[in-house]
Amino acid sequence: MLAGLDHLVVVVTDISRAVDFYTRVLGLEVRYRDIERVDLMLDDLALRLHQVDTTITPRAGCPTPGSLDICFRSLLPLESVQAHLEALDIELEAGPVARQGASGPIVSLYLRDPDNNLIELCRPER
Repeated sequence: MLAGLDHLVVVVTDISRAVDFYTRVLGLEVRYRDIERVDLMLDDLALRLHQVDTTITPRAGCPTPGSLDICFRSLLPLESVQAHLEALDIELEAGPVARQGASGPIVSLYLRDPDNNLIELCRPER
């Protein structure tokens, strides 16, 4: 019945600050939809930023910044990702650590976005 994920809403306190983080730190492409919604593209998946005080409807029952825990697969070796994060003075929460991903064992780095959402960056364990 389902074919995949189209978009995921990320509730933020400051869209400009979130756009800066996700484009500069994670390399996502930005597409501005309107003043209250911005899409950050990863292939054909959109992370849709909504300002916490948006009047857009419908929306989640309790839209809360900092409640997201998401894992992205990295194209680059995690050593390269870690060096990139260090160059930008982005603090790691944890990692590299072994974890279980959707398709098997992975190694992950953890960091936080400006709204305290947990971001996991992973690569398959080899």
